[in-house]
Amino acid sequence: MTAATKRLLFWVPLAVALAVALLWVFRPAAVAVDLNEVKRGPLAVSVSDEGETRVRDMYVVSAPVPGHLRRIDLEAGDSVVADQTVVAQIEPSDPTFLDVRTAAEARAGVDAAAAARSHAEAQVRRAQAELEFAQSELERIRALARSHTVSENDLDSAERRAKTTDAALAEADAELKVRQSEYQVARARLMTPASRRGTSDCNCVSVYSPVSGEVLRVRTESEGVVQSGTPLVEIGDPDRLEIVVDLLSADAVRVRPGQRAIIEAWGGARPLEGVVRRVEPFGFTKVSALGIDEQRVNVVIDIKEPRQQWERLGHGYRVEPRIVLWESRDVLKVPLSALFRQGQQWAVFVAQNQRSVLRPVEIGHENGLEAEVVSGLEAGERVVLHPGDRVSPGVRLQERD
Repeated sequence: MTAATKRLLFWVPLAVALAVALLWVFRPAAVAVDLNEVKRGPLAVSVSDEGETRVRDMYVVSAPVPGHLRRIDLEAGDSVVADQTVVAQIEPSDPTFLDVRTAAEARAGVDAAAAARSHAEAQVRRAQAELEFAQSELERIRALARSHTVSENDLDSAERRAKTTDAALAEADAELKVRQSEYQVARARLMTPASRRGTSDCNCVSVYSPVSGEVLRVRTESEGVVQSGTPLVEIGDPDRLEIVVDLLSADAVRVRPGQRAIIEAWGGARPLEGVVRRVEPFGFTKVSALGIDEQRVNVVIDIKEPRQQWERLGHGYRVEPRIVLWESRDVLKVPLSALFRQGQQWAVFVAQNQRSVLRPVEIGHENGLEAEVVSGLEAGERVVLHPGDRVSPGVRLQERD
């Protein structure tokens, strides 16, 4: 063996070992990632927003006439009976104050009415005297007629005069009543608000409850002057409670009557079951917390649980209903955080033999957290969550603890 061969046998293994060591030292480090196993399970797609409870049929009792409202003694929670419970009492408005000329005219009218009444009373007395004389004359003529002293014609004339004077007395009485009424009207024109204070008479208008239920809120409690149409009391049946939630119009078009709703964050130990009863056809503009104009639509939900389960709920309470648009008990699903766009389709990184493999997938329904896998993955495979720019096809992976 020559010296050159000996040198080669010495240096070649040493160079190979050095190259392997350098390759091992400078090889790319494994990327630490979070992995999640693709499984089958339930999946539900829903929309939710803040809502509030309200009595289904709420009645606002208003003042039927303007006037002075007596203090309302009812309080929120009191029971009322339809057409029996007096909600409020209103004394009709006082007459307006009279100026000097109108007051003088009114006093003159009172004097004229008093004089007309006195004249009518005199006419009544005169008619009474005429009737008494006619009746006495009739009795005398009847006595003479029985003895055939007077003719039948004289008897008929006496009876006619008696009937005529009796009718005249009735006419005078009617005229007296007319004059008395005119006198009362004339005096009423002089009535002032002060003239009625302190009297026990109250020509109040009683306002009755239109339905049976409970007082939800007293809008006007204190005594004072109210106008016609002023809201006084809100009445409703707390057993007929519903939930209204205003959804974005883009979400509301996906909601249909009959869909299941889950009422959460209402204060109870567990969510309540509900069902969508109505999607209102009229939208409205609402300014969001960020100052953005949003088109909203009211969705009305009925509570399906027994009254005992939510008896502490009342009108105007805050809840968070979640309306289920689609659900399935057994679907293949993947976390939405594992998906990313690869051209025009969705894709994931699958961990195989500690290496990343790019896999195109087709997804169906998704709820913001998970997505339904239509094709591209199998149950049991593990995918990379939140893949960053360091993850690429073929990269060595290391699962985080």
